[in-house]
Amino acid sequence: MTFLFHPNSYISNGKRLTGFPRYTEVIERNLKKFLFVNLLTITGFLPFGAGVILAILSSSVLVLIPSCIIGGIIAGPALSCMYDAILRGLRDVSGNWWDNYKHAWKQNWKQGILPGILFCLILGFYIFMAMLFWWSAYFPSWGTLALYLSGLLLFHMFFSVFWPQIALFKQPFRQCARNSVLFMIRFFPKTAGIAFLQMLYWILISLLLPVSVFLLPLLGFWFILYTAVFLIYNTLNDCFQIEEKIGTAFPEQIPFYEDDEAWLKRKQEETNADNANS
Repeated sequence: MTFLFHPNSYISNGKRLTGFPRYTEVIERNLKKFLFVNLLTITGFLPFGAGVILAILSSSVLVLIPSCIIGGIIAGPALSCMYDAILRGLRDVSGNWWDNYKHAWKQNWKQGILPGILFCLILGFYIFMAMLFWWSAYFPSWGTLALYLSGLLLFHMFFSVFWPQIALFKQPFRQCARNSVLFMIRFFPKTAGIAFLQMLYWILISLLLPVSVFLLPLLGFWFILYTAVFLIYNTLNDCFQIEEKIGTAFPEQIPFYEDDEAWLKRKQEETNADNANS
């Protein structure tokens, strides 16, 4: 299956755009897919969210732990499918979004359960602690706040590298975790930067509640995850040889880019054929 682009709007001289034009081009081409997968991802996180809210209202860690475990079993595979959709968009892979989503779920659900549980347990405790800080009669010390935020930053850094591996490769949990830690160390400034952006985004969403609930179907997970992955994609690709490995295993996913001359020639042939038929 080939993927053809108009050279003036998407591809110039048979090459991908770069920078902000590339950022907007991928969104324009995949917006419908991102919105639908985002809704499914939100649905996958509903059990986790409901359990955390119940734990906060009851001020019970005993409610929080099983809620995070059960919620993570569903949220993990759903989040891996969100990453799969984003990475397919960045690799310029064609195909029906629903077929790709079903394939991603079938391929990733087993791998996504354990990291989903771990992800939701850590995130659930951070949310629980944040509410304790909020309701506390005393503002936490600056040292406590710095420790909380630095831990949250490391959490986002680790999983920003971990989840793309789940979506792309069949690897043991230990291998994905090792790769994530090594990547974080080697590319610390870049990984910390995208983690910081995600923290700011979700803190802003939290501060704007309940108004921000109405923004979740439009922005939700896809916007910030796409932005973060976009900023680090070339580094991930160079480090893990993503497109080379995917292209070898699934040659039908290799996109085809027309240069200006080939595109004009094809359009002229199509125009001549239409004139002949009419």
